[in-house]
Amino acid sequence: MTANPQDTATDNSAAKLGVLALVTACVVWGLSGLFYKLLSHLPPLQVLSHRTLWSCVFFALVLLVQGRLHLVGGVLRQPRQTLTLFVAALMIGANWFMFILSIQVGKATEASLGYYIFPLVSVLMGVVFFRERLGRLQWGAVALAVLAVSILTWGLGVAPWVSLLIAVTFGLYGVIKKKLTLGPVVSVTVEVLLLSPVALIILWQVWAGGGSVWGNGARDIALLMISGPLTATPLILFSFATKRVQLATVGLVQYLNPTLQFLVATLVFAEPFGPWHAIAFPIIWVALALYSGASLWQARRTGA
Repeated sequence: MTANPQDTATDNSAAKLGVLALVTACVVWGLSGLFYKLLSHLPPLQVLSHRTLWSCVFFALVLLVQGRLHLVGGVLRQPRQTLTLFVAALMIGANWFMFILSIQVGKATEASLGYYIFPLVSVLMGVVFFRERLGRLQWGAVALAVLAVSILTWGLGVAPWVSLLIAVTFGLYGVIKKKLTLGPVVSVTVEVLLLSPVALIILWQVWAGGGSVWGNGARDIALLMISGPLTATPLILFSFATKRVQLATVGLVQYLNPTLQFLVATLVFAEPFGPWHAIAFPIIWVALALYSGASLWQARRTGA
């Protein structure tokens, strides 16, 4: 039975749109350090609070337009699911905080390393939490990641905590989300909604302490409000892409994010990139090449 040419053309068009959405999402994530650098004069918790609140507003508007806002109430009426999403919210909130902090304290290079090693941490968590089995290449990739972090720790005299916390919080976030059946927009809307009271308390403390909740004028107000759409839009694009693009492609294109972060950190922010970084980063890149090769081979075997 031959394939319908019209169906094939439709599938190809959807795949192209998916790849475009995926690349756009990764570029936004990869260059977002440039945006948060503009807010580096404000406390990171204050920036995070605005990011949470304006993300909540944006996601709520998206669901309202889609006619799905009522689904949020349905989720909140399920205590167990709400608790699970609250834990997920804490993980993604911690991840966002560490990224914002890394930009402010000159650790954007370490942040990029965190997002590089995240896939390998995620693989390891799959073994721990879901008893997934790894092949030799995948174990080799994990071992190389451990070696790279160990070399960096020994060479710098301190563990790359920013990298590790970013990778672990994002990895745990993925573990929690894997157990949920909710759509990504609804689940993230509930997550930022659950974090919103904490964000409001933080902003109230800023105000009570005599500080400005809105920063230093119209420019800061605009940037803080934009942080909502800047957070929400790539998540929506990523969700759109994963439904139309092969998972192997998603995995490979995602490396665009930390690569752009790395280039921004070293070329734009001019952060130091010493000999120990020069040893550790190539080891991570080799580990990711092994991991990606194993994933592509497995995808071809299963026809994914």
